[in-house]
Amino acid sequence: MVSNDNPGGVEDRGGKGKKLVPLLTIVIVIVISVTLYFFSRDPAVVARLRSYGYAGTFLISLIGNATIFLPGVVLPILTGFSIVLFPVTGLLGPIIIGLTGGTGAALGEIVGYTAGYSGRGVLGKSHIYRRLVAWVERWGSLAIFIFALVPLFFDLVGLAAGALRFPLWKFILVCWLGRTIMYVFVMMLASLGWESVFLTFIGVGA
Repeated sequence: MVSNDNPGGVEDRGGKGKKLVPLLTIVIVIVISVTLYFFSRDPAVVARLRSYGYAGTFLISLIGNATIFLPGVVLPILTGFSIVLFPVTGLLGPIIIGLTGGTGAALGEIVGYTAGYSGRGVLGKSHIYRRLVAWVERWGSLAIFIFALVPLFFDLVGLAAGALRFPLWKFILVCWLGRTIMYVFVMMLASLGWESVFLTFIGVGA
């Protein structure tokens, strides 16, 4: 006789698999993030990327913004590049750097979004994270845009957007708009000699 006493055995194994996938995804994302972080800290690597010109600023921003849970290094690097270029290009250089940096930032934040999308229910321990989830759930694009204008907490916003299944295309678009405005603003002010005012600001932002 064939016993049907445990018809859920296969489902139980499937359930464990479904729980394991988000955890593995988060682990993979963190490993990638840490690797990219130390990669971006190598002066030789940074110098090589900067030698690529505007394409290098895009890559620096892409790599820096893909490093979730870790301090950012993007704004200080791009600001220095803008200051060097300003005497040659005028404000056009800082504006282009802001645009390329904003584009790289928007694409780099997909890493955090993916971690949130895969880790729904796993990442909800932090009080700040829960608050950000509530804000993104209530205000949607407006909340993402406002947080994209400042360097702090945006990795958590990306996690929240992913966990809430916020449309990826809209997340990238809003992130690009906010990050580009912020980058252009900082690059222009730094190039005009205001970098000391924003020293603390750019020292912690990505």
